[in-house]
Amino acid sequence: MANRNSFGTFLIIGPTCFFLGILFSSFPYDYNVLWTNPPDREIFFKILEDHIKFLYASPPLISRILHIVIGTGLAGFIFKLYKANEANYLFDGASLVLYMAGITVYITNIVKGFRVVTAGLYGNIPEPVEGQADVDYITREDTLRVFAASNTILALVLVGVLVLQAGQWYALRKEEAEIAEIDRAEEEKKKAGKKKQ
Repeated sequence: MANRNSFGTFLIIGPTCFFLGILFSSFPYDYNVLWTNPPDREIFFKILEDHIKFLYASPPLISRILHIVIGTGLAGFIFKLYKANEANYLFDGASLVLYMAGITVYITNIVKGFRVVTAGLYGNIPEPVEGQADVDYITREDTLRVFAASNTILALVLVGVLVLQAGQWYALRKEEAEIAEIDRAEEEKKKAGKKKQ
């Protein structure tokens, strides 16, 4: 069972770290859009926009590898939750919820952001038309901020997956140590009982 859990954990941690590496490489682009307020922010929006367009124009092999890695992580969860024990349900179930939340953020915000930025279909506010209801439009800057914030949210979700997997590993090691201690104490009692006889 321990080997089975270890292999499943490897299938989860590998893709999670892979995605965190991708997000870390995007962090320099996102940082200046989200957390700093330089005098000329336009240059940073342009850099992020060019980066997104470059990534979107990458060969199809890149996105296929990414989707295979996503599938590998899901396979790890299925592997660990098949014939699962209580610890698997608790830690792996919560990890799976976070992983699926990350996939949702990826599909709804990041993939959509790639398409919007590449096509340049930002919501430019048109002249108001009499009799037409007000419509909210998302500007270029807001679109790029949402993209950068989605990367940050995804990174936090993936760190949560790693924390839960580490928590499960710690809980299992602690349980094994306690069982070994109980077995050792029982063995000593047996030896003491034999000596009395």
